[in-house]
Amino acid sequence: MKQLLVFLSFFLTSLVFAQDPCEISANVTDSIGTYQSTKPYLVYEKNFGEDKSYLYFSLAITDGTPTLNFQHIRKSKSFMVADCFNSGSKLYLQLQNGKVVTMVYADAGDCGTGIRSEDGYSNRVLSANFYFTKGSFEDLKKSPINFIRVKYASSNTNYIIKSALKSELDGLSYEPESYFQRLLTCLKL
Repeated sequence: MKQLLVFLSFFLTSLVFAQDPCEISANVTDSIGTYQSTKPYLVYEKNFGEDKSYLYFSLAITDGTPTLNFQHIRKSKSFMVADCFNSGSKLYLQLQNGKVVTMVYADAGDCGTGIRSEDGYSNRVLSANFYFTKGSFEDLKKSPINFIRVKYASSNTNYIIKSALKSELDGLSYEPESYFQRLLTCLKL
């Protein structure tokens, strides 16, 4: 009986410490309102020759309105066409259970920022906010994502999402498929 209690105690303790902590990068309340955001999380990485692409998500809530912060960073030594968002842009998340969650672009339009680095790379950073649609929280909490389609102003880009990702950029391990299942509970909705 004593061994069972020790085992049960160890098991419960390991479950508590195995949980991913909610890393909040911003938590502000002032006279204008409230803002809370999770730390950016790598959900996609592609390195092919001298072309590199990184996709980061973070969740935010501003005065009670939840959004998904989307950031796409590209690096290349060759010319890069700018992907732009406009009022018709959307983000489609295909879940493993077959459902598709649609998120709506929250701003008027943006083509990102181009930066030339000293090492000869052209860098393009595109950031955007997307609104969750009605009922999407429940779907995202129930099933992992396995595919993302971004509808830009003039094209669509598809991203296959892995269950586990060991980043070449920072050497850290990520679990992009279960991003929403783990982090939607971090924000007080």
